[in-house]
Amino acid sequence: MKSRTFAYMLAIIHASIVGLSFLFTKMAIAESNPLDTLAFRFTVSFVIILLLVAMKVIKVNYTWESIKYLIPLSLLFPTLFFAFQTFGLKYSQSTDAGILSAFTPILTMMIAGYFLKEKTSLYQKLSIVLSVMGVIFIFVVKGSTINFSDMLGMILILLSCIATACYTTMTRSLAKDYTPGEMSFFMMGTGFVIFNAAALFSHLKQGSMEEFLSPWSSMEFISSILYLGILASLVTSLLSNAILTKIKASQMSVFANLSTVVTIAAGAIILHEKITIYDITGSILIILGVVGTNYFGGKKEPSLKLNFGYKQERSVK
Repeated sequence: MKSRTFAYMLAIIHASIVGLSFLFTKMAIAESNPLDTLAFRFTVSFVIILLLVAMKVIKVNYTWESIKYLIPLSLLFPTLFFAFQTFGLKYSQSTDAGILSAFTPILTMMIAGYFLKEKTSLYQKLSIVLSVMGVIFIFVVKGSTINFSDMLGMILILLSCIATACYTTMTRSLAKDYTPGEMSFFMMGTGFVIFNAAALFSHLKQGSMEEFLSPWSSMEFISSILYLGILASLVTSLLSNAILTKIKASQMSVFANLSTVVTIAAGAIILHEKITIYDITGSILIILGVVGTNYFGGKKEPSLKLNFGYKQERSVK
């Protein structure tokens, strides 16, 4: 019971970091383009985790046989998720993304139910829907609607949600064979290679290499990239990979909707935005949905020891 409670605490921290990441992303892309921001973000992440591995704070042990299972995981997240999300936001409104992203827990529940045979009770299903309705309520009362004329962007955002749901499900499946550190190291390395290659290719093609490094003259950009790279990428990766060793994919995914509550709170505290009764109502629905999903989670399932080190024994499928 204590380990599950600890996992819930980590999930709340995870949602809080993600909720604040939207603010820092806005600050970063004000100085740089989205692709360069991703490249720098994962450069910071990979350098930090590389240092942790070198200092043996995080231990990794790969074989060619085991790597083949990590490749599709790292392609789902961060590669496909951020690629779909970045271009989805380019061809649609951010409000569309907010509404569609709220459905990720439902997608996760369906995918995990099919592939992992995870069972969810009726009360859990209703709780997940309640949290989704809370997010949608907040967006709708602010005058946001889905613009069906931006169909390409909507499809890309939906694909990013599917990538997240598949990543969450696959992580839950691989948790018995890999430590959170091993999965995160491979994911950060993949993001570093792919996004830097894409950004450098783009600048070389356009002959604008000087623009690639120019944002680093801004302290606001540096602070944003450090937050996005260390906390919003590396730490959240370690947290999510660790949490999924303790609770079901559907239970973990619903915590993502808490990021909407954190974003509202951050906007009020940092940007002095006004909080309305509708924000409070929607936030309560989200919180009740998260609590309900995990309260009605049923029996405790056997899970792995929560750690970021190396497992002495690994069973490779």
